[in-house]
Formats: sequence, structure tokens, C-alpha cells
Amino acid sequence: MKLHKDLREFIELLNSEKVKYLIAGGFAVGFHGHVRNTGDVDIFLEASPENAVKVETVIRRFGFASTGLNRHDFEQPDVIIQLGRPPGRIDLVTSLTSLGFEEAWRERVGATLDGVPVAFLSLEHLILNKKAAGRPKDLADVDALTVAERRPSPKPRS
Repeated sequence: MKLHKDLREFIELLNSEKVKYLIAGGFAVGFHGHVRNTGDVDIFLEASPENAVKVETVIRRFGFASTGLNRHDFEQPDVIIQLGRPPGRIDLVTSLTSLGFEEAWRERVGATLDGVPVAFLSLEHLILNKKAAGRPKDLADVDALTVAERRPSPKPRS
């Protein structure tokens, strides 16, 4: 998979600041074997004070300091913040419908895309979350991912 230039830069910043994050949503669906168009990339963030400070640094370094976003925006559950516009929009979320961050983090799948280490939701957790969301496009993803689940998945990396 190829990373959009802005997404690549953002993930490199997340990695350099040691942010705890996981790629979710349509981009993760593509990673796990069902490529489809998506106008954004969902990044699931751990909503902790320590992680929030790191995310605030990433936002500033990425050039979004003028938005007024700060660490307090990323400490709370149920936050969704959109950066940019489709097709390169980045959606930062601090909660998912079906599971908590720590559980998802323990089962994450690591990969290297375009030379950049990236952490993804596991296939099992992605399917669980898509089922819980319940929108028609999510349920279509579940059907496609269920087929993908029968194929060998990428090896997890820390």
C-alpha cells in the first residue's frame, strides 16, 4: 500500500513522538485485504494524558498549531477531530464503538508501508468494530473482511 504524502508525514511524526495509535476504518480494511475508496484515514489514539501531550506536539509539528487544538482535546473519550480534506483527510478518534484502546493495542498488527512502521487494528478487532458501527458500508466491509480472514494475515510486529 502506498501512503499519501501528508499521511506519511503524519505517521512519521506519530512514530517519532512515540504516540500510541492504531489505524482503523477504511484504510485498515484495505490493509487487511479489501481495498476500497476512502476519503479519510481513521487514527485511533489512546486517550491518556501522556499520549495527549505527544499528540499535541505532532499536531503542532504537522502545521496545525493555528487550529487551537491542545492536549486536553485528546484526553477525553468520544473525540473526533478532522484534519485536512478528502481524499487525504486524517480523522483522529479517541474511542471506537466496540472496544477500548488497551485491548486493541495488545492485539495490534504492525507493518511497514513505504518504509514507515504503521500500527493497525487487528483483523478480528476491525471486524468487531465494523459490525458494531452497523452502517451499510461497514457491514459490506465485514462481508469482504470475512473472506480476507480466511487468508493468512501479516505477521504482527511491535
